[in-house]
Amino acid sequence: MTGRTFIKLCWFFLLNCAIAQFALAAPAPEPTKVNEIDYDITVRIDPINRTFEGKSIITVKRPKELRLLLGASFEVTHAFFNDAPLGIGRERSNQPHSWHIPFSFSQEYQFVIHWQGKLAPLDDSLDHQQALGRPIAVSGAVGTFLPDASGWYPRVADALARYKVKLELPVGQRGLVAGRLIEESESEQGYQATFEFSHPAEGIDLMAGPYVVETQTHQSISQRPIQLRTYFHQQISSLSKDYLDAVKRYLKMYEAWIGEYPYSEFSVVSSPTPTGFGMPTLTYLGINVLQLPFIRDTSLGHEVLHNWWGNGVYPDYRSGNWSEGLTTFMADYTYKEQESSEAAREMRLGWLRDFAALQPGQDAPLTAFTSRTHGASKIVGYNKAAMFFFMLRDQLGDEVFQRALQGLWAVQRFKVTSWQQLQKMFEIISGHSLQPFFTQWLDRSGAPTITISEAKSITADSGHGLTITLKQSDPLYQLRVPVAIQSEQGTQTHVLDLQQEQQTFTLTLPDKPLFVSLDPDLRLFRQLAPGEAPPILREVMVNPSTQTVLLSGKAEVRKIAETLAGKLQDQKPQIIASNAPLSAAPTLVIGLQSEVDAWLAAKQLPAKPGEINNKGTAQAWTLARADGASLAIISAKDAASLEALIRPLPHYGRQSYIAFAGREAVEKGIWPMRVQQVVVE
Repeated sequence: MTGRTFIKLCWFFLLNCAIAQFALAAPAPEPTKVNEIDYDITVRIDPINRTFEGKSIITVKRPKELRLLLGASFEVTHAFFNDAPLGIGRERSNQPHSWHIPFSFSQEYQFVIHWQGKLAPLDDSLDHQQALGRPIAVSGAVGTFLPDASGWYPRVADALARYKVKLELPVGQRGLVAGRLIEESESEQGYQATFEFSHPAEGIDLMAGPYVVETQTHQSISQRPIQLRTYFHQQISSLSKDYLDAVKRYLKMYEAWIGEYPYSEFSVVSSPTPTGFGMPTLTYLGINVLQLPFIRDTSLGHEVLHNWWGNGVYPDYRSGNWSEGLTTFMADYTYKEQESSEAAREMRLGWLRDFAALQPGQDAPLTAFTSRTHGASKIVGYNKAAMFFFMLRDQLGDEVFQRALQGLWAVQRFKVTSWQQLQKMFEIISGHSLQPFFTQWLDRSGAPTITISEAKSITADSGHGLTITLKQSDPLYQLRVPVAIQSEQGTQTHVLDLQQEQQTFTLTLPDKPLFVSLDPDLRLFRQLAPGEAPPILREVMVNPSTQTVLLSGKAEVRKIAETLAGKLQDQKPQIIASNAPLSAAPTLVIGLQSEVDAWLAAKQLPAKPGEINNKGTAQAWTLARADGASLAIISAKDAASLEALIRPLPHYGRQSYIAFAGREAVEKGIWPMRVQQVVVE
C-alpha cells in the first residue's frame, strides 16, 4: 500500500465517521419539509400577446397540514382536491390565491389546478437594481421571465418539491426551467420541451426567448455525460463556444475541489434585461452583461459554483444565508488568489473599505442576511461572509478546510442546511470546537477595532526583546492578530492571540526591531482605523444621511444631476444649497467643470487631482476632509457628458477616482492605504 493510498483510505474513513456523527447531530427537519411533493406542470405562453395558460397536478405523499399559494395576477379556472372541487382560493381579484389544507390520515393528496393570466410587459430599460427588486412575471417578443417569487404556478408553501414542466411556445421561441431536458420538438404548431428536476427543489423559474441554442457534451469527474448549452439571442450567438469552454473549466475546477457536479446539464441563458441570476443547472445573465469580456472569468464561475452552494446545498434562511459568502470566497476571491497575492489583498481591502463606509444601523449580523436587497446587504452577506470563510481557512489550514467542504457536500446535498450545521461539519473534520469563532462572527453586527498602543524594545537573554501592547474595542473578540515586525534585515510576521481588551505580548527576535505594523496583509475582518481606509465613492452611496449639492443653475443640467444623485444613492437625494457650509454628513457635489472648480476654490478645497485632470469628458473623485467626513465630487464637460454617467457610475463605488469618456471608464484608481504602524521605542 502506497503512502498516497493510505492517506486516501484515512480520509474516507474520517468522512464516513463525520457523516455518522453529522446525522446524529443534525436537527430534525420542519414538519412541512417531510411532505413528499411532486409537481406536473404544463404551460402555454404567447409572448406577443403576453397570455399564459397552465395546468398543474400536485401530488403530496405522506401529507401533513399544508397551504397552497398562487400569485394575485392569475385567475384559477378549475381547481380540484382528490377529485372534489377546491374553490379558487380568494374572494377578491387583487388577492393572492391561498388554500389551507388541514391534516388528514390520507396517504396521498392530489390537486389539479388550471389557471391563466396576462403577463406584464417586458421592460428592457430597467437597470440591474430595478430588475433585482421586481419579481413579477413578464413577457415580450424578446424574452419571457417568470421568477419563482412572482407566484406564477401553484405551490405548496415552505416546502421543497420535485417537478416536471412541459412548455408550449410559438415557432421561433425556446424556453427552459432548471432541470434535465427529457423531450423537445418543434413543428408548424410551435415548440415544446419537457424538463424534469428529480431532486427536492426550492422553487421554479421559467425563461423563454427567440434563442439560438448551441450544445456540447462534457464528461464529469466520473465520466458521466453533462450536456452544456447556451440559449443566446442572435446578436450574441457567436459567444457560445467561449462560454461553453469556460463552463467546462469551472466544472473541472469545482469537481476537483468539492465533489462531482450534481446535475446532468448546465445552460447559460441570455436575458434582455440586466439580470444576474443563478438557478440549479443554469444561469440567466443580461445580453449586455454577457458581452463584457471579463464576465467569463468572474461572474460566470460564481454562478456555476452556486450549483454546489445554494442550488445544491440549500441555505436555511431562518438562520441566515451562508451560500453567497461561501460562493464569493470560492469563486470571486479564488480567482484573485489565482491571479496574484496582490490582487487577493486588494479584494480583501475592498471588503474592509466597503464595510468602513457603512454607518451605524446599516450593518446586521450574518445570521440576519437572507438575500441581497441593496448595497449594504451585499457588503454583509457577500463580503463579510466571504472574509469569514477566509479567516476560517487561515485558522484550520487549507487541507482541513477543503475536507470539511467535501464532507458538507457529501452529507447535505439537496438538503436545507444552517450555519450551525456548517459549524458542526468543520468541527467534526478539524477535531476542534469552533463555537467562539462562529458565535462572534455570525451573531454580532459590526467588527472589532484593534490598535497597537505601544511597542518597546526590552533586554533579552539572547537576541532582541520586544513587547507589543494591543487593544480592542468592546465587545471582546477572540482574535488571531497578525503583526509585521520590520528590521534592517527584513520583515517577519507573528500572529498574536488577543482575547482581552488590552494585552501585552513579549517576543524574542533575531534582529533589532524598528517598526511594528498591524495586519498589513489584511487577513482579519476589522474596522479600519481613521486614515487607514482610503476614501471611496461608495461612502456617499450607502450612507442614508448623505447630502447632495447641485451646482448648476441650468434646469436641464440640474435635472440630470438630480437623476444621477438618485441612482448613486438609491433614494431621493437630500439637496442642500451650494453656499451652505459643509456639515459632518457625507456630501456629494455634482456640476459642470467650471462650476466645480469655482466651488472647490470657494471652499478652499484641493483642485481636481492630477490622476484624472484633463482626462475624458467627466470625472469623479473623493477627498479626505480633516474632520473625517466623506466628500465625493462629480465634474462633467457638459449636460451630455453628465447624463452618460447615469448607468455606469453606480458600478464604480469601490473607486477613489475615475474618469469617463462618455460611458467608458478611461482611468480609475484607489488612493493608497496607510497601514497602521508604530515606531519601536
